[in-house]
Amino acid sequence: MRIFIAGLDTETNTFVPIPTGYASFADGFLAHGDATRRPINYCSNQLLIWRTAAEARGWEIVESLCTYAEPGGRIVARDYARLRDEILTDLRAAGPVDIVLLALHGATAAEDNDDCEGDILSRVRAIVGDRTIVGAELDLHCHLTEAMLAGANLLVIYKEYPHIDIGDRAAELFAFAADAASGKTRPVMAAFDCRMIGSFRTTEQPMRGIVDRMIALEGTEKILSVSLAHGFPWADVADVGMKTLVITDNDAAAAARVADSLGRDIVAVREALAAKFLSVDAAIDAALAMSGGPVVIADVADNPGGGAAGDATFVLRRLLERGARNVASGYYWDPMAVRFCQEAGVGATFALRIGGKTGVLSGDPLDLTVTVRGIAEHVTQHFGPSPSPMGTAVWVEAEGIDLVLITTRTQVFHPEGFAATGLDLASRKIVVVKSTQHFHAGFAPMAKAILYASAPGALRCDFAEIAYTKKSGAWWPRDTDPFAA
Repeated sequence: MRIFIAGLDTETNTFVPIPTGYASFADGFLAHGDATRRPINYCSNQLLIWRTAAEARGWEIVESLCTYAEPGGRIVARDYARLRDEILTDLRAAGPVDIVLLALHGATAAEDNDDCEGDILSRVRAIVGDRTIVGAELDLHCHLTEAMLAGANLLVIYKEYPHIDIGDRAAELFAFAADAASGKTRPVMAAFDCRMIGSFRTTEQPMRGIVDRMIALEGTEKILSVSLAHGFPWADVADVGMKTLVITDNDAAAAARVADSLGRDIVAVREALAAKFLSVDAAIDAALAMSGGPVVIADVADNPGGGAAGDATFVLRRLLERGARNVASGYYWDPMAVRFCQEAGVGATFALRIGGKTGVLSGDPLDLTVTVRGIAEHVTQHFGPSPSPMGTAVWVEAEGIDLVLITTRTQVFHPEGFAATGLDLASRKIVVVKSTQHFHAGFAPMAKAILYASAPGALRCDFAEIAYTKKSGAWWPRDTDPFAA
């Protein structure tokens, strides 16, 4: 068997003014056929699993591009074409292959293309023909499109949020593809549109039970895989929204029936499934009312993992206005402020302008008198087994609030990014993290409680009011019952 592997991953927030270009991918991760020979990271993890499994069987691997960019706005058209065409050129040069496995996101959009994954899969299919098995692993926040379903034999989506199961899903996809290529199975896929848009947490009921049900269904009625695409709400594309996906072994009717049944059951409990958010003041009030700490508050609207800048000041300003003390917050993407702190040195006290530099969705900058408490270079935090670089990190204190500023834009995954600067979160009453949910695995063990605050910013959580221009038909929560018609 000959297997072609590649990866192109970023999540596109079409509402933010941050262009995603070639340099963004180079900053994130960019490897031209040698990703699996480098230290493991978030982007290469899936390819490494596929290479290891193939080599264990004595199969030949052809490795192409593997790249990741921190989520932002649309990919610059010429740079998307450049990255996509590198994969396609390598695939043509590889000659006949039995399997193509791609690590994609599912919510990637370019200036001239709302469905990059559908575009890539369609072009791959045109090159390899119908006999080659084409599979892709997708992020839970993907959009499922007709082009994606038509171009692939197998689409497997992360089940967990936070995404602690990327490796498990990669191993499943390889096994499915190997069985299909050897003739043991004939996978067929069916999807069901739940007509729902929102944010959903697999760490909470009833979504936790739905994930467990999906896992229990696999292996019954010729069902190979059951996935739930939550969709990425901050994308103005036609296919935004939640969809179920079922793969069976040559039983299209069963795939459609199970996708429909699971989807309609999800719709029936939509109100209970929706993630709950507090106002900024309500979250602060609740945290202060609790005994002990730390109480973790997620600033979900300024999550760089969803395309936000990571320099919004809305929550910080409110904490200062209320005179909150014994609070830590991060990570603020502010390379300019970090540079000034490096120049001043640890122990220096001076006036520093923090945050609010990217645009209106970041709020106004704050002018504070800060004391530099710690500086750390080449800082890394982990997302599961994969390291995520933060660049240089600086701990500054201002008016009883500790802030961690960074040079590489990233969301908060793990407390180790704070600890690298010398900041001990265990003694803080409140910890505010710029993340939506991926912080949960790292912070839950230390948190007295976890609260989610909906502040102004790039990731607004009033989903019924998001100004979609390409979504057609009824959908919840804009429509109370999306299937009423």
